[in-house]
Amino acid sequence: MATRTLAGFAADLDYDDIPEPVRERAGVCLTDTVGVALFGAGLPWSRIIIDYARSAGQGGASTILGAPGAKVHAPLAALANGALAHAFELDSLRKPSTGVHPGAILGGSGFAVGEELRSSGKALLTAFVAGCEVMSRIGAATRHSSEILGFHAPGLTGVFGAAVTAGRLMGLRPEQMTNALGISGSLCSGVLEFAKSASGGMVKRLHLGRAAEGGVMAATLARDGFTGPETILEGEFGFLATYAREPDAGKLTAGLGESWETEFICLKRFPCHITAHTPVQGLLELREEHGFSGADVEALTIGASEKVLSHHDIPEPKDIMAAQYSVPFSAALALYRDPRDPRSFIDGAIDDPDILALSRKVKVEPYEEAAKPGNAWASRIEVRLRDGRVLEKAVDDFEGTPSRPMDGDARRRKFTTLAAGLGEAKANALFESLEGLAERASIVGLLE
Repeated sequence: MATRTLAGFAADLDYDDIPEPVRERAGVCLTDTVGVALFGAGLPWSRIIIDYARSAGQGGASTILGAPGAKVHAPLAALANGALAHAFELDSLRKPSTGVHPGAILGGSGFAVGEELRSSGKALLTAFVAGCEVMSRIGAATRHSSEILGFHAPGLTGVFGAAVTAGRLMGLRPEQMTNALGISGSLCSGVLEFAKSASGGMVKRLHLGRAAEGGVMAATLARDGFTGPETILEGEFGFLATYAREPDAGKLTAGLGESWETEFICLKRFPCHITAHTPVQGLLELREEHGFSGADVEALTIGASEKVLSHHDIPEPKDIMAAQYSVPFSAALALYRDPRDPRSFIDGAIDDPDILALSRKVKVEPYEEAAKPGNAWASRIEVRLRDGRVLEKAVDDFEGTPSRPMDGDARRRKFTTLAAGLGEAKANALFESLEGLAERASIVGLLE
């Protein structure tokens, strides 16, 4: 049974079983997660969640990422951590996409539980990889169809990943880990109506925090003897049957322990939905090469996947979240502001008449290349300038993907930009401490 197989793998995984490149990728993701949470903690919707976590979780031993001060119990820290890491569309995911966000969910739950249990850096890295291998396979088995049905995939898959990460840190045995997964199946949540509504975009941030919190709850209950269905993933009324269309259950265990999903983690470079990354990357490269600005654009056409047409073609977003979810708006902003700086999306962007005017001009159309397996983020850009020039570019990659990873300097620049509130010296010191995570006997104190 797939659920039992995944549970056994996660419970038995040892640090030394994990190839060095996989461990390195996990560490890079955890460092990046702290950086994005540090920035996310200062946003208005994040402060609401921080206040809630501190009120409901007071008396614990876990730090809220980016919000030093009173510590809280691990489930509430996981809730806040996941929401803060996803607070501004900057957290990691997988390429090709399977609807998983490793950093926010696994890092969010892992740091919370690891600090409470005084876990070592190696234990946290092992737990993260275990969670990523299980969660990503569950996402792959859905064939990324959950969002076609209206569910927000990370709110579904994330609970399983967080349960494995937390459970591995707690030392759950295979039977207990099976129960943790079984419990997780009843804690999945999150729908996509925020993408179609004129308001309420804040709730998207909550989905990943709720998944991280739910996973910690599932692992804790399983540790204490609570049970859940042992066929929660593959059963007749299990996760795949309920939340996916034409799933592929074989992907749940394919290559387990031989091929490593963690190697497919992708870091985001721009604070917008991942489907906007190749259009933004392409426009930056065209602008640098040909020297034009948003004011010079007569028309802009973006060829993209069907999902972009159905979910992300939002020419006039009504709030910041919708703006970040919108491919036309993100593309327009990239021609007027620096899309690498998250503050570009905050400082009056959704009311900027120039950005809005260009966003309304953007035509989104189907792109055949984006329909090919594993290529859903590919895009084709055509820019028609007022001087008569027509510029074209096809883009299927960007800095941060496994095939085009950020080097250490680029990752440090992203981290210190996001952690600017700490001051340059403290931001660099924290980055270096996180880079040495595997050498820490305990992660206690790391985030203070």
